[in-house]
Amino acid sequence: MVDFRLSEEQKMIRDMAKEFCDEEVIPNAEEWDKNGIYPLEAINKAHQLGLLNVTIPEKYGGPGMTALDEMIICEELSRGDAGFGTATYHTMLASYPILTGGTEEQKMEYLSRVSNGKLAAYCVTEPDAGSDVQALNTEAKKDGEEYIINGTKAWISGAGYADWFFVLAYTDKDAGYKGLSGFIVDADTPGIELGKKEENMGQRCSDTRGVTFNDVRVPAKNLVGEKENGGWMNAMKAFDHSRPAVAAAAVGNARGAMEEAWKYANQRMTFGKPISKHQSISFMLADMATKIEAARLLTFSAASSLDHGERATLKAAHAKRFAADICMEVTTDAVQILGGYGYSEEYPVARRMRGAKIYQIFEGTSQIQRLIISREIGDSF
Repeated sequence: MVDFRLSEEQKMIRDMAKEFCDEEVIPNAEEWDKNGIYPLEAINKAHQLGLLNVTIPEKYGGPGMTALDEMIICEELSRGDAGFGTATYHTMLASYPILTGGTEEQKMEYLSRVSNGKLAAYCVTEPDAGSDVQALNTEAKKDGEEYIINGTKAWISGAGYADWFFVLAYTDKDAGYKGLSGFIVDADTPGIELGKKEENMGQRCSDTRGVTFNDVRVPAKNLVGEKENGGWMNAMKAFDHSRPAVAAAAVGNARGAMEEAWKYANQRMTFGKPISKHQSISFMLADMATKIEAARLLTFSAASSLDHGERATLKAAHAKRFAADICMEVTTDAVQILGGYGYSEEYPVARRMRGAKIYQIFEGTSQIQRLIISREIGDSF
């Protein structure tokens, strides 16, 4: 039997996250975005409430919640603000490769740090390598009981505030993507150089910058897993967990835009009635609601598979692709409904539209998700 109802506990989690955003995020989101302020104080408050990194098991100090619980929270946090949602999630993105492929010692050390409020960042993308992971240039060479890492990563969310990094680097470049390995690198290790904060189109409160590794020495025990050259497969496993969360965030941002559009449409009068009563506008609002509902169901489906221990590659790609694309559509339509006011930064729908675009780009573009979907479906025939 399929049951789409939330439990009473999940409803409480949802309501707590919504209340937190209403009080702590929405009133400050415009200032954070305008001035590029990383919302560290609000992130710490969310952590103290138990709203962050919720799928870390209890044995490592985490709440041990389900993937579905995580989706509910991610949606609400990004309904508060898309940039805030990303700023609160980059630590979990870095943690998933440890969860899916790390040693028990690594999990105990680094996941426990996260459970105690430390932040982390996921270092994979490079200036000339995004979707094409095989094009990475960062290398890690064994030197006794250490690895020496050299290379430059780009567009790393949360890099300026991370306690540690998950870094993907070549240990055997001749083997192609099969020669990639993952490493845990403490942020205070000598040789790490942070770039300037990027001036992005949207989600400006989410700290994004480059990270350069210059002869950075890390202990061999920080190789994720027990063997070299398993980094690519482990990173792909981690995406099965993180892509549904990105989808949930996109749903949240779209929902926030729709709420603003409804509010305006009920207040704006033309030809003697609110514009929400005109079919041309009411149909746009109805389509928004349907798209959001469908994206949420795809996201919940992917989360359910994860909670049942199933491989979720296809469902994660469906959810991430669809939610990212409808988020762009919904936020664009919200701007259209507000007209000239929607185009003004005085109203939050402009910020939500700017913040929507990146969902179609990071953690695998919408085009890459289609590639995954076509491959996965093709393999089933």
